[in-house]
Amino acid sequence: MNLKKLSEQELLNTYILGDENAVNVLIERYRKRIYDYINMMVKDHDVAEDILQETLIKVVRFLKDGRYTDNGKFLSWVLRIAHNQVIDHFRQKKQQNNVSETEAGYDLLNNKKFSDGTIEDMMISHQVRRDIRKLIDHLSDEQREVVLLRYFMGLSFKEIAEQTDVSINTALGRMRYALINLRKLIEEKQLILT
Repeated sequence: MNLKKLSEQELLNTYILGDENAVNVLIERYRKRIYDYINMMVKDHDVAEDILQETLIKVVRFLKDGRYTDNGKFLSWVLRIAHNQVIDHFRQKKQQNNVSETEAGYDLLNNKKFSDGTIEDMMISHQVRRDIRKLIDHLSDEQREVVLLRYFMGLSFKEIAEQTDVSINTALGRMRYALINLRKLIEEKQLILT
């Protein structure tokens, strides 16, 4: 059987039935797109390659554990895993520069930011994030990148400028236009984000 000619669904079924090569064919089919997405975010080929490998390991592990439910969006699912790996990378990088709570002179655990929210708060927050994430996909690549780096990865504008190899003013300008465009989209789609 020529696995390369099989559809995504057929490859997944073949893998579930025990053919390990089916997942390799599926991953190779999307490898470049996954790598390009990661590289667009991290702007470092070596780091992107490392994150790609971590992503693919997770994908295979999740498939083996039966934690993928097929809804015809395999690539989207893999890109979400890749995105989470990128976020983890930036968090880890940022933590290397963190100051301890005693050095900072205050108690982090008494901060409201770290208190448990209600289930309703979490549901609303999740819905708002999902709506905003959908809107961000309508932005230009440069604007989308700045928004993702700032709000989803917590980078400063200085870090964004360094990451994207532009001036701080350019990064700020891209954010300004992104916010203007997001407001327009929110009005057009009549969304309520609270």
